[in-house]
Amino acid sequence: MHGTLNDQSLIYLQIAQMLEDDILRGVYQEGEQVPSTNELARGYNINPATAAKGINLLVADGILFKKRGIGMFVAQGAEQAVRQKRKDAFYDTFIRPLVQEGASLQVTGEELLEMVRRAIQEGEGK
Repeated sequence: MHGTLNDQSLIYLQIAQMLEDDILRGVYQEGEQVPSTNELARGYNINPATAAKGINLLVADGILFKKRGIGMFVAQGAEQAVRQKRKDAFYDTFIRPLVQEGASLQVTGEELLEMVRRAIQEGEGK
């Protein structure tokens, strides 16, 4: 188990995100077992029901699956699913508002793309 909990968001969401992070970093591979709700509860000193709620989010997204009586495992294609989920959230959280703000400032599409290119170049120089 990696990461620490904070007061910034709901605990079960943080549990789900930490497991997703571990999948993206290769800590848990496809077909590999992830910590149980009880292990997560002990490790983070939280209620097992809270840990289960975080795990169930990932089951609902097809990222984890349950082997009855054994535990939870990383599903086939989980890394790609997490990456796509995060890209979709990035688009909704950052790109759409960026385009909307650009439109309100009468920034053309080409000007906006040039600004993004410049920001990428500046980021590569660091």
